[in-house]
Amino acid sequence: MQEITVSSPASPPPTTAAAATTKRHGDRGNVQTTSLTAKQGCLSFLVSLKEGYHYFKASIFGLTKKATARNEREATEAELRAEKMQVEAADAAEDAKAKIHKSA
Repeated sequence: MQEITVSSPASPPPTTAAAATTKRHGDRGNVQTTSLTAKQGCLSFLVSLKEGYHYFKASIFGLTKKATARNEREATEAELRAEKMQVEAADAAEDAKAKIHKSA
């Protein structure tokens, strides 16, 4: 019969609270806590909600102005203005999200 030898098992990963609440972030090597990551996620979500609100507001503005336009020129101007407002809302949201993620 063969003799079976048992070696000591590999040490388990650390289970402390500090090790459980941190993670590596990209190549930068920054250690972030999960609370900071959650805060960033919530802020990004709020920025997205604000973007949606401004987009909706621009759409309603455009439809209202288009419906009350007296001629085709005014209707076209209203449509272009609404589209411009939507683009501005998207750009503002992108800038805010970049600022949130850059501050981390």
